[in-house]
Amino acid sequence: MKLEKATLKNGATIEFVPEMIGDGAMKEVYFTPDRKSVVCFYKDTTTGSDPLRAQRLENILGKYNPTILRSQGGAAANEQDAEYFRDLFCWPSAIVTHPRFGLVTPTYPENFFFASGPDFIKGKDKNGMRFIGKKNRALLEKFAPSELGTWLNYFSFCVQMARAVARLHNAGLAHSDLSPNNVLVDPTQGRAIVIDIDSLVVPQLFPPDVAGTKGYIAPEVLSSLCLPLNDPKRKHPNARTDEHALAVLIYQYLLRRHPLEGKRIPPGNTAEEQDLLAFGSQAIFSENPRDASNRPEEAKYIPCSSLGPGISELFNRAFVDGLKDCNKRPTANEWVKALVKTWDQLYPCHNSRCTAKWYVLHNLKSPNCTFCGSKPALPVPVLKLRSEGLAGQWLPDGQVCVYHNLQIFRWHAYARQFPGPAADKTPMAYCIWHQGQWLLVNQNLPSLTSPNGSRVPIGQAIALKHGLTFRFGSDQNGRLAEVEIFSS
Repeated sequence: MKLEKATLKNGATIEFVPEMIGDGAMKEVYFTPDRKSVVCFYKDTTTGSDPLRAQRLENILGKYNPTILRSQGGAAANEQDAEYFRDLFCWPSAIVTHPRFGLVTPTYPENFFFASGPDFIKGKDKNGMRFIGKKNRALLEKFAPSELGTWLNYFSFCVQMARAVARLHNAGLAHSDLSPNNVLVDPTQGRAIVIDIDSLVVPQLFPPDVAGTKGYIAPEVLSSLCLPLNDPKRKHPNARTDEHALAVLIYQYLLRRHPLEGKRIPPGNTAEEQDLLAFGSQAIFSENPRDASNRPEEAKYIPCSSLGPGISELFNRAFVDGLKDCNKRPTANEWVKALVKTWDQLYPCHNSRCTAKWYVLHNLKSPNCTFCGSKPALPVPVLKLRSEGLAGQWLPDGQVCVYHNLQIFRWHAYARQFPGPAADKTPMAYCIWHQGQWLLVNQNLPSLTSPNGSRVPIGQAIALKHGLTFRFGSDQNGRLAEVEIFSS
């Protein structure tokens, strides 16, 4: 096979296979011989001669790069952070200067390509649109059902997606075009990866290259597209518009429909005009509590309230007041916190025919699966967590729904711990259903205290009974747990 060479900005060369594998709006893409990287050439031949664009790319590859250590010119505080964000971003690694201006980027990991199905599916990248909507899911159910994964995995990659966007925003960056095209997902492993990093909006350096993707463009951007680029009234993509797109993506992946699509058809003369109104100036949340005009036609649909109050509150902020006032939208950090907190309310459905397999068990008085309606097969213990306040009071601090083989981690057992990228993931305890009762078995808690005040040695257990109270640790950060048991 004949190979060609590209010259990098640092003077090194890289070989690539001169057979184009991708042709997007802005770039042409070619594999390196080992297929571990791709060389992307910009179609616009003036791109390399624009000093601001070149400076933006240098900053993206350098000081804003969370996959490289600060000591090496990047933005990662330590190797653990760098490694974590290498999994969440397909971050460019080099600038190409010859034969055309371009970039070198890692190839997506193999799990982001379909491993099964007929030719029109197998080998294709896992663009998120393939998992959203009835028609797309029906195709996968028919031809590649193993690729659909469980609902738990959709929840998992929503957490990762929110963390990736939060990392950009915390650095003052914005993606500018978040959509299923630029956030690949893998429901089989619960993973997400953000791509097209070279279009990031860098503070004071370069305006966004694109307005966004239909269905994910913020209303204020869509409503002002008709204005000239330099018009002060024209709105451009930024972190606030990312927040709109992020909320749309999370809503779609968890509820399998678009939040602004319902029965209402705006009064446009063409389909294009109707879309501009439906997603722009006349956008109405399909679950708006104050306006039912855009409710979905289908008799049964899963409401966002089924995801628990933490998440549904953010959806209402994003798609009611946030459609008109971008400053009222939830931040990516708020999404991370709400999703992580709700994770402790996820519960496995015992119905083997349930397609989702998991749901949020937020309504304990009626603990039915959101997707199939099945009730839990066993009584459900809930650990109501409390942490000690400054005045010695025990304040509510979250809750955990218990199921067989549930693991308890440090962030459950101790206050002021958060399950972020650097969190200690050593299991502290686990819960099991054993001989007709629920047990919490101590694995690594040095001072787990039973209801009568005695220490529970490692390897021993506490029987979880209704009304029982115990403490995970005797130090100030050790949480108190009150047990409530609910029966279906």
